[in-house]
Amino acid sequence: MAEAEEWERQKRGRRRRRRRGRRESDGSDPVEVLGEEVMGLVMELLDARSVARCTAVSRAWFGVAADNRLWAPKCAELMVGKAHIPRLTMICTASKLSTYSMAIMDGKRNRITKEDLCDHAWEYRFTIAAPEYWRNLDPSWKRTGPPMRRYFHHDGYHSADPHDAVRGGHECEYTIITSFVGDGRIRDHYVRINRWPPMKVSRKEDWSWELSNHLYRYNSIPDAEKEGCTGPLFPVW
Repeated sequence: MAEAEEWERQKRGRRRRRRRGRRESDGSDPVEVLGEEVMGLVMELLDARSVARCTAVSRAWFGVAADNRLWAPKCAELMVGKAHIPRLTMICTASKLSTYSMAIMDGKRNRITKEDLCDHAWEYRFTIAAPEYWRNLDPSWKRTGPPMRRYFHHDGYHSADPHDAVRGGHECEYTIITSFVGDGRIRDHYVRINRWPPMKVSRKEDWSWELSNHLYRYNSIPDAEKEGCTGPLFPVW
């Protein structure tokens, strides 16, 4: 009985090997049938997620799907309409596929860094919950001018434009406060200026930042054309 089972097992194995051999020899792999150049043209028609999945099919598919010539236009398309371009996309040794992946992950990042704060100018507005006195000092509320602007500096200093009625010459410093739960996930993450109410950090679809509480909010001003890009150079997920 055992010998019959072993013989049947070997027979099935030989049958599988013959089928595998026929597939490999009859050119059923599209890369072999069409060639890498034509297969690359086909993949150009796919969305980025589908092309990324192609890299896991086989070594031959990876060679086509991970080609920088295929991913360069997809990277350019990804950056269209974005408020900020991550600095890590400037890493010259990274492949275009890696650059695309890192940019996607960075665009979803809600953990703000000092580089993110300092690289951008910020619009500052009061919310409707703020006292009327303060709202009346906000030109965007009175529609007499553009929103006020605020600036973060690497030494921890926080500044405003000259003659800002709200700022009133106060000395201001900012702090980024992050706390974690036991498994390493972020529990609380906010930015605080002096002892004023802390601001929750959030991210928009165009990769811009917002710092907000019930009284006021900061919005990063788009600067996609900024030379050298913005944000941290290394991944911060």
